Amino acid sequence: MRCENTAMPQNKNKKVGNNVEILGTAKVGTLLYRYALPSIIAMVASSLYNLVDSVFIGHGIGTTAIAALSVALPLMNLSSAFGSLIGIGASALLSLKLGEKDETSARVCASNVVILTAVISITYTLISLIFLDLILLFFGASQDTLPVARDYMRIILVGTLFTQMFLSLNEVVRSSGYPQKAMKLTIMAVTLNGFLDALFIFGFGWGIKGAAYATVIAQIAALFFVLRHLTDKNSAIHFTHKNFRPNKSIVLKMLTLGLSPFIVNVCTSLVVIIYNNTFKQYGGDMYIAAYGIVNRLTTIVFMLIIGLAQGVQPVLGYNFGAKLYHRVKRILKLTIIWGVCIGGSAFVIFQCFPGLISRMFTSDTELIGLSSQGLRIMSAMLPLVGFQVVSANFFLSIGYARKSIFLSLTRQFIFLIPCILIMPRFWGITGVWVSSPVADLIAAVVTGMILVYQLKLLNRKSTMPQSTS
Repeated sequence: MRCENTAMPQNKNKKVGNNVEILGTAKVGTLLYRYALPSIIAMVASSLYNLVDSVFIGHGIGTTAIAALSVALPLMNLSSAFGSLIGIGASALLSLKLGEKDETSARVCASNVVILTAVISITYTLISLIFLDLILLFFGASQDTLPVARDYMRIILVGTLFTQMFLSLNEVVRSSGYPQKAMKLTIMAVTLNGFLDALFIFGFGWGIKGAAYATVIAQIAALFFVLRHLTDKNSAIHFTHKNFRPNKSIVLKMLTLGLSPFIVNVCTSLVVIIYNNTFKQYGGDMYIAAYGIVNRLTTIVFMLIIGLAQGVQPVLGYNFGAKLYHRVKRILKLTIIWGVCIGGSAFVIFQCFPGLISRMFTSDTELIGLSSQGLRIMSAMLPLVGFQVVSANFFLSIGYARKSIFLSLTRQFIFLIPCILIMPRFWGITGVWVSSPVADLIAAVVTGMILVYQLKLLNRKSTMPQSTS
């Protein structure tokens, strides 16, 4: 493959340096505010797509539509999984390359994101549309919820190419030194989505189809501005026609680094499928709707923590690539503190006001009661979730993909799924709800042991001669 000439004009080198080199020199606290806060806001804004849809659908259409949205959620999560596979993998690789001063490879990485996203998203859309009814039934749809979920997902799937392209390329924007711009683009998309939800559902009376159209249109609009940034030659990392050729080594490295968040999203989808079918067995559509509300609320907290972890990923990746191990440890410590505080704050809110929060989605008294009970139980270990998620993403940030994958699997697959399948046999519906905090506790213990070992290795590296910040 032919790569672009690395001899760039002096002002362009200066532009890259201004956006990237501060990662190895600025104060750790300053970097966390600059990178983590925009990422947190962006991730929460991104998670608000489903939340906003649920609020408008719950009050504008009804309980059956909320249950249908819960059934459709795993298919949407799978789409996001492929977006994470490419976008976050590219973000991690791009940060490492910038830390190594390899700007040419960073640009090749950005261009290959477009090629890979197009191939995967089109393939995913075609397969999902062909087998849509079978997929939704497998995900827990009933005869009542199947037609509604089908109407929603047909529109969402047609827009998959634009959705995945926006998610992937926005990660490139963030990791190339523009975290605030990436945040603003995500907020813009969510705001537009909310406005169009209200217009299409209440104004035009389009029902659940209106919610789907709103989501797709909002993400197409946001993608337009992402592409404007990445085609601007004044941007630190931008597209050039010479780099729009598949690079096997870059693609494989991106996929390797993106495998951990991909597996997390796939497991999240699998967990939702199992939850839906278990609740269908023990309680019916009303319990599926209640779980849908609880899942959206806890997902916001999870995305807050993921946003924190991914926000510091460029900082961790750059400093690890530059062998500034003492800074890596300081960044990790502060990030864990932030993660635990986020989880702890959410725990207090959910324990104190579950009914009030549930009323945002529905006026159905029975559904509010079921949602409140589930929210209290499933939020019991949120402080430990903050620690576990940050630690798992730490390994991804420093290029240790296998450890990150394993730790991600402990919470979402190895421990949680067996709990969901076993505990209801003894405690019924309560056992389904309790499965999540039990798995969170075990996963946090395992993560703590592996992290302690890794920090000992970093301590040894810190004693070796290295550059000072």
